[in-house]
Amino acid sequence: QVQLVESGGGLVQPGGSLRLSCAASGFILDFHAIGWFRQAPGKEREGVSCIGSSDGGTSYVDSVKGRFTISRDNAKNTVYLQMNNLRPEDTGTYYCAAAGPYGSSVSGLNFCQRGTVEGNYDSWGQGTQVTVSS
Repeated sequence: QVQLVESGGGLVQPGGSLRLSCAASGFILDFHAIGWFRQAPGKEREGVSCIGSSDGGTSYVDSVKGRFTISRDNAKNTVYLQMNNLRPEDTGTYYCAAAGPYGSSVSGLNFCQRGTVEGNYDSWGQGTQVTVSS
């Protein structure tokens, strides 16, 4: 059974940091492109960051560039989103999603060039809440 589970959310003050985890079971995460999305109350879900399969290229929405970093730990079958210098507008439910498998194909390595778009992803986690507030 394919499953993605997010964790690491919580309440943090502005300027603080959190590291979100997206752990996979039932498939090898490295073969898949992974996206992080977030949804604030009353707003549509937006793509935040993406990493191509086999540690391919990454992308970030402009509002998080320089503050967020996406990475993989293949030994743990997990993708992380390190979030630094958090702002109140980063508040929302964060989801990870998987697309593929692509393995080391060019399309997988360059997957994030398509933009972080919901329709490009097949499997989703249940989400983890991030609240940035003083």
